[in-house]
Amino acid sequence: MDLTTPPTPAQRTWTTPDVFWPSLSAATTRLDPALAVLHLPALRHNTHDMLRRAGGKPIRVASKSVRVRSVLDAVLALPGYAGVLAYTLPEALWLAEGDAEHPPIEDVVVGYPTADRGAIARLAHSPELAARVTLMVDSIAHLDFIDAVVPPAERERIRVCLELDSSWDAPVLGHIGVFRSPLHTVEQVRAVAEEIVRRPGFELVGMMGYEAQIAGQGDNPTGRPAWGATLRWVQKNSQDELLARRGEAVAAVRALADLEFVNGGGTGSLEFTGRDDSVTEIAAGSGLFGGHLFDTYRGFRPAPAASFALSVVRRPSPDIATLLGGGWIASGPPGTDRMPKVVWPTGLSMVDREMAGEVQTPLTGAAASVMRIGDRVWLRHTKSGELSEHVDVFHLVDVVDGRATVVGETPSYRGEGKVFL
Repeated sequence: MDLTTPPTPAQRTWTTPDVFWPSLSAATTRLDPALAVLHLPALRHNTHDMLRRAGGKPIRVASKSVRVRSVLDAVLALPGYAGVLAYTLPEALWLAEGDAEHPPIEDVVVGYPTADRGAIARLAHSPELAARVTLMVDSIAHLDFIDAVVPPAERERIRVCLELDSSWDAPVLGHIGVFRSPLHTVEQVRAVAEEIVRRPGFELVGMMGYEAQIAGQGDNPTGRPAWGATLRWVQKNSQDELLARRGEAVAAVRALADLEFVNGGGTGSLEFTGRDDSVTEIAAGSGLFGGHLFDTYRGFRPAPAASFALSVVRRPSPDIATLLGGGWIASGPPGTDRMPKVVWPTGLSMVDREMAGEVQTPLTGAAASVMRIGDRVWLRHTKSGELSEHVDVFHLVDVVDGRATVVGETPSYRGEGKVFL
């Protein structure tokens, strides 16, 4: 999979939906749904546009939002991308080991603390893995846990990254963001950093802070202008507060340890995080596949590189067409914005009382009345990771001589027999 060259204007067919979606149907006509596709020109566009938005700051690929090893390999081959932010330690070890088809990824940071004793033991007893994988910690209890699994004298030195809470404690509104690290103040961060540096068997190599209230929240929700204005006010004030606090926290830790990296951000905040002088790299992944979550952002619009098709299998009434499957729901607060979005044919919508279900998704609307058994409907996922967990392979579609063509397929983690979480 070569992502080196951005797409030509003729390959940017996603800008014309009534060409793009029928072209995917024509290209995959011999394949039976449920099926997922990766549109390679759109993926190339997204990889290069994310680099542009990052403003020269390296991007660490968030694997949770991809879960396809060939895509990780292809993205990491591009200048400007460096390293992976994994979501579990077993996944990180698998990526760091590599195999005959996939080279070892030599810089993997686990984005969340781990309590996996078996995986910690594997890491601790392997010089190669211990040099490639960095664990996330945000408390002394995490250090105690690791020491209890393998004492310092019996293991390799464990690389660790310290996570700063990047949420905003807003006046009146209170906590805005996600509940991750308990380390919010400079003093709290410094205290844990001092303990890491003091303890044998650990090496403090990085810091991380994920500003979810900025990166993961679209600032232009459809049909809700007042709420959009509120979100933009929250994000502006949160940015100002975080720039000062993160800068102070990083400086405090750098006085104690020679940090290799300071990670921040996400697909939705590439521009903001890229301007933060205290951050050396940005984590991003969802923007590669371009889920419909990003339709609610004002500043950018990734191409729909990944999508999936389901079949009509029932006509329970003249005005309803029912798909087999469809409940491929993204993480986060339950709501319609976490559900797949029906994009083709136009004029279709989910039934309010049923929505997207594990085994079926009834659709209504003008187009539903003319659909037949076996017709296919194209949908877009909300984020990215949920799509890869539901399919074994992605069919690769390229635009060759002006025509969308299936040029191969590539397995997801699931297709390689891996389900990490």
